[in-house]
Amino acid sequence: MPAVEITGKRLTIEEVVAVAYEKKSVQVLSDETRKQMETTQKWLQNAIEKKDAVFYGINTGFGSHASQSISSEDAGKLSRNVILSDVAAVGEPLAKEVVRAMMVIRANTMAGGPSAIRPIVVDTLIEMLNKDVTPYVPRKGSLGASGDLVLLAAIAVVATCDADGGGYSGKAWYKGELMSGDEAMKKAGIPRLNLIAKEGNSMINGTSFMAAMGCLAIAKCESLIKHAEIAAALTLEAMLAVSSAFHPAMHEASNQKGQVTVAGNLRKLFMGSRLLDSTDRVQDAYSCRCIPQVLGPVRDTIEFARGYFLRTLNAGIDNPLVFESDGEEPFFCISGGNFHGEGLAFMMDFLSIAMSEIANFSDRRSFSLLTPGLNAGLPSMLISATGLNTGLMVAQYAAAALVSDNKTLAHPDSVDSVPTSANQEDHVSMGANGARHLWEILENVTHVIAVELLCAAQAVDFRKNGSERLGAGTKIAYELIREQVAFFENDKELTPDIENLAALIKSGRMIEAIS
Repeated sequence: MPAVEITGKRLTIEEVVAVAYEKKSVQVLSDETRKQMETTQKWLQNAIEKKDAVFYGINTGFGSHASQSISSEDAGKLSRNVILSDVAAVGEPLAKEVVRAMMVIRANTMAGGPSAIRPIVVDTLIEMLNKDVTPYVPRKGSLGASGDLVLLAAIAVVATCDADGGGYSGKAWYKGELMSGDEAMKKAGIPRLNLIAKEGNSMINGTSFMAAMGCLAIAKCESLIKHAEIAAALTLEAMLAVSSAFHPAMHEASNQKGQVTVAGNLRKLFMGSRLLDSTDRVQDAYSCRCIPQVLGPVRDTIEFARGYFLRTLNAGIDNPLVFESDGEEPFFCISGGNFHGEGLAFMMDFLSIAMSEIANFSDRRSFSLLTPGLNAGLPSMLISATGLNTGLMVAQYAAAALVSDNKTLAHPDSVDSVPTSANQEDHVSMGANGARHLWEILENVTHVIAVELLCAAQAVDFRKNGSERLGAGTKIAYELIREQVAFFENDKELTPDIENLAALIKSGRMIEAIS
């Protein structure tokens, strides 16, 4: 992938992921983008100096102070003050990857033109990304309306300074070492910004944390749904399942895109299997028979959320915004609410519910694999000498605990709201809380799938020549599992096996090998 271009119009989820995790470089602004930014900024600056118009947050206070006028001479100080006053986040720091994603998204948003700020503001964020200056951002405190103010302020305070060039600078990592923001910027050779009108608010008044968490979560979700299909297919073979439930005609009749995709993927995974259909059962329990009907809607939800996040990346999310006009003036400036994160909050909640179902479903199959009467003749708890040995019984306990944890975490955050700012900001999205909860859910889902992979591989080895009778894709998955964990006949510690398989899932090696 070439260096990422910032235009405000074409940023992709894949580029955000690359900047976050791979430290992909970001191009300097093109002449076209720079000119567009300069044109709107100069118009706004002239309009402010005429002193005959009121612009929210430019020559007024913020929130409940919006009716209080600010002189044009104090506009730069107002920009710095709004950043300082919003440095109020608490808790452990966000992962550096999340902060980098926030920075590239905010840079792209401001480069779009309607923000009407100087290109040097975006230049500074780009330079910080390219020179590995990553602000220390505490993870809690965003309401998800008026954007992610407190979290973005922790970035902006590093990048900006008081009028005298000094002032509070927060903290930042420079090439992995934590220090004051001012020291990090000096070591990187990046001057801190002395802001002018509007720029402080533009740096923080957006949904860049929620968008960052959402984009990175989409990448995780798209990987996890594939691993869920792989684990399910391996379980189907270990359970000697009835393959007719996955016939194309059945799923085409549903008229549901995700369901058709999942059924097709399962057929490819167990193609050539000599384990399936080796009993006289007519049909299986829902957790085996209805995999496409359950995982299909998960795929549909991920696809829907991806589209929303992608549109958000290239949206004008700031307040106020400057637009081209057909009137006497070439532009006009209006105040609105594009910073409100309700839509992003919905996406977090939708994904939390959908991804929790992956874990619910996976755990039911693990339970069945371990339970006599449900597992088509396999030994209890997938161990030979029962009684003396407990087998994989408690691995399923761990999965059940994670599934239950998800049920709490998946409670929609977007149905909650607390009025703020003297009721001027009387409804908020709580999407930032939803984003954090989604990430916890995804970590739990990873480990629940790991438990299913562990159980399914153990079960296959109890079938006569089981591994030799696997399908084309499941055979590859089984071999990768066995590189990490061995079949066992006597009790042993299980945490290392579960964590090794969770690491295998996160690596993406299984998907690459099967693809």
